Amino acid sequence: MSKIDASALDPAKTVVVATGNAHKVVEIEAILGPIMPGARFVALGELGEFPDPVEDGQTFTDNALIKARAALAETGLTCAVADDSGLCVDALGGAPGIYSARWAGVHGADDANNDKLLRELADVPEGKRGAHFHSSVVLVRRAGAASADPAATENVLVGEGDVFGRIGFERRGNNGFGYDPLFLVDDFPGRTMAELSLEEKNTVSHRFHALEALAAQLR
Repeated sequence: MSKIDASALDPAKTVVVATGNAHKVVEIEAILGPIMPGARFVALGELGEFPDPVEDGQTFTDNALIKARAALAETGLTCAVADDSGLCVDALGGAPGIYSARWAGVHGADDANNDKLLRELADVPEGKRGAHFHSSVVLVRRAGAASADPAATENVLVGEGDVFGRIGFERRGNNGFGYDPLFLVDDFPGRTMAELSLEEKNTVSHRFHALEALAAQLR
């Protein structure tokens, strides 16, 4: 990922996206950009190397806020967008939920997480394998970065979205990441999220729905 000199950015016209994923920035800008004219969206990873904040919230929204506020504190900018998402499986009481990325013990260990999911559902019949992906996207604006208590002068908007489906019995597809190879999408019967093209996924994804909900509050 290319690097940007943060001092060259106009804080009033910059939105830092709390991610190192360039695709996520493109996805967010495509939806929020038209209703935030003049804004420049930059990934946190483009501005430097920063430690990951401790995501110890109780909900997806809590953790998205932690990431957005950390991005503002680290960069000195005044507007940030962050999301937190995960898989919620009916037969597991909503697990792995907010622990989706580190369910098997190591953050981002996709293969281990999928192996654990298959083990947990080994005896669950097809009709009871319902699940959904959830996303919470937050936009945090602050009146100024130098406030003694920035949170006291901030405005927070939250958008939430879901995509529904069920968990398959085996991995299928080479697109996507995380639990996508096991998630059969209701909107595309018989296909996993990892079998969808990027364009197809973006029309139904939980993040797309969350961003649309957030955008509606900015119009």
